[in-house]
Amino acid sequence: MILRILLPLLLLLFFPAWVLNRFLLKPRVGWFGRFLFFLPNLLLFIALCLMAVSERTTPDAAYRLTFVLTCTLTLGFSELLLSLFVLLRVPMRRLWVRRDLLAMGGVLSAVCFVSMVYGFTQGYRHVVVKPVAYKFAQLPKPFHGYRIAQISDFHLGTLSGKADLVKRIVDMVNAAHPDLVVFTGDLVNTRAEELEEFKNILSHFRAPDGVVSVMGNHDYLTYHAWPSDAARQENVNRLQELQRDMGWKLLLNEHKLLRRLGDSLAIVGVENDGRPPFPALGDLPQAQEGLSDECFKVLLSHDPSHWRRRVVPDTNIPLTLSGHTHGMQLQLGSFSPAAWFYPEWGGTYTAQGQVLHVSLGVGEVMLPFRLGAWPEINLITLECADV
Repeated sequence: MILRILLPLLLLLFFPAWVLNRFLLKPRVGWFGRFLFFLPNLLLFIALCLMAVSERTTPDAAYRLTFVLTCTLTLGFSELLLSLFVLLRVPMRRLWVRRDLLAMGGVLSAVCFVSMVYGFTQGYRHVVVKPVAYKFAQLPKPFHGYRIAQISDFHLGTLSGKADLVKRIVDMVNAAHPDLVVFTGDLVNTRAEELEEFKNILSHFRAPDGVVSVMGNHDYLTYHAWPSDAARQENVNRLQELQRDMGWKLLLNEHKLLRRLGDSLAIVGVENDGRPPFPALGDLPQAQEGLSDECFKVLLSHDPSHWRRRVVPDTNIPLTLSGHTHGMQLQLGSFSPAAWFYPEWGGTYTAQGQVLHVSLGVGEVMLPFRLGAWPEINLITLECADV
């Protein structure tokens, strides 16, 4: 994994360093002072190269990788921001312009550094509850006010050693008193064993209609170097069995029917259905088999791109719940870089009378970092339009 992103990381470490050395420090600081200034960059470079040539999947190796990547990104982006302002001042001739650009770059670089440190140390713990209500004309009246707590993208391998955080998420969900808890995929990063540490905690969700889950792209465990595909599939089966052991109802292109006062609502769950290179295993006809067109359905589908590709054109499903994007774990105001890859990356979207809700998830892939795109629990209330 590190080998695939090694070149961008090295550029992040050395391009800003070269700019700062060439245009800012060299005229002012001796070689030894510059060596000390860039010593962290050199040490991170050595650590990244060593990890790239001897990748391991042990918990200790994952912790060391997380630490090195955290330091690399925090230092690299801060230096990159400062180096851009240093480059801007190169063609300037007026002293006050050069001075002000350097001061502005220094301030913004410091803000970037502090923000990155917060994101890595506290941001991933900043869990929020986001309530939202949706009105539907076709919702059966007995289900008016029905409350669904949606959680997504735990990525438990990243949260190893942070059982207190996982327990707090469970407690926050239970405190909202939902009728149903749904999990929309990506329970682990690479192996079923990541769930073992949290199995007891995650079995304590409390809701009258239980917990329903679906598979995300990471849950097929293709991000680990298995000796054979059979070994991978055996571990996938283990992950699915662990979910059932926790009391979760895992839907694999299936549905669960909820009944109230003679009316019913179907929770439809499909396997991950994404664009390449992600698995595309969703089967909507199979998942809805036996359900009438009039039955109100809530679809759980991990990848939000599935909604516009298959759900809207091929079904009349009123509400789809997805995750997957994390908002790329970074959001500034209403902007997230996730929008460059996913038109529907977070929040509510509508098309042809159908609604998609995309959760930013509660966990993090690879690195425990969140800034702006805070970990979220979505509390969704279903309402009848004519009530």
